[in-house]
Amino acid sequence: MSHFVRSAPSSRSGPIAENTLRPATSPNPIRNPKLRALVYQLAFGLAVAALFWFLVTNTLANLQRQGIATGFDFLNHQAGYVVGESFIPHSASVTFGRIMLIGLLNTIYVCSLAIVLSTVTGVLLGLARLSSNWLVARLCAAYVLVFRNVLLLLQIVFWYSLSRQLPAPRQALEPVSGVFLSNRGMAFPWLVWHPGLLWVIAALLAAIAATFLAWRMSRGRDGPSPRSILLAGALGSILLPALVWRFSGAPLEFSVPSLQGFNFRGGLTFSPELAGLLTAMVVYNTAFIAEIVRAGLQSVDRGQTEAAVAIGLRPMQVMRHVVLPQAVRVSVPPMISQYLNVVKDSTLAVWIGYPELVAVTATAINLTGQALEPLFLIMLVYLAISLTLSILMNIYNSRTLRYAR
Repeated sequence: MSHFVRSAPSSRSGPIAENTLRPATSPNPIRNPKLRALVYQLAFGLAVAALFWFLVTNTLANLQRQGIATGFDFLNHQAGYVVGESFIPHSASVTFGRIMLIGLLNTIYVCSLAIVLSTVTGVLLGLARLSSNWLVARLCAAYVLVFRNVLLLLQIVFWYSLSRQLPAPRQALEPVSGVFLSNRGMAFPWLVWHPGLLWVIAALLAAIAATFLAWRMSRGRDGPSPRSILLAGALGSILLPALVWRFSGAPLEFSVPSLQGFNFRGGLTFSPELAGLLTAMVVYNTAFIAEIVRAGLQSVDRGQTEAAVAIGLRPMQVMRHVVLPQAVRVSVPPMISQYLNVVKDSTLAVWIGYPELVAVTATAINLTGQALEPLFLIMLVYLAISLTLSILMNIYNSRTLRYAR
């Protein structure tokens, strides 16, 4: 039996009896926009998966037909060569997996140094760009104009070639006592590692973490001011590691480089490849970070600065309490992109022979004859580094915005 519902009377057709009935219609699922969207997405996903499966199976079949090995077993094969710069001990008998780990550590090392140094120099240069001193502002503007518009690869080759033109180790330059510059790199004193220093580092990190937690809990509450907490935390970050160092028996000893034969021994040495790469990356990215900082500072309304001066704040207090907190909100998002560019630009080190991840992987490709798997590992590693860095900076950005409100 058909179901009927009452139809509302129409004003155009005149009066209609209230008992007028019309058949009830069920909704058409084809016209449901959510259902259609779900069907389209499933169909597109299946098509992409089928295409990917076809490409993978076809590639594997072609490689097998040509007798080319596939898989990641090459990571366990003996490499047969050593890397010039390494943080972990190795020999020619280690595997390709360990060689690629060495390249990864070198990549993280040079990227970390470049990010820290570029941030410090970029912030200082960005502040100097807005200096009231005409000469300082113009020199900083000229620096940004020149180094931001010269290709990074050219700068890497230039600084590397310049480091190779330095005197031999026997005639090395010594700008500061204990620091030597030669065509073998830059050698400078370095702390001798002792197991007790691990406890000193742990005490320092604990003091910093306790200071941060106390500062967070003091915001918006009665009690010690955040400034006094930071001062006490800075003092504790010095005294606590010093006490731990005193009772752990760890010696505070520095290894000073000295000329032995044709090269320097002791201390820490930056090779010409590392020195050229790091110098170029810092000089190049400093120009971009300086412009990011300058744009963030200029985004703050001038009226707020004038109001801060009117209530008696000194220029440094205005910059610290009024300008910088607002400029950070604007500067952090583009700074994230610049940090990611630092990680990506480190791959240019292959041009001067610095053994970072891409360079050692290229050697592995030549020796094993496998290209797809090493390239896949490179993409995966750089994706993981970029995502990790982006997540950390976005967490910092969200907290900055929360405090600004």
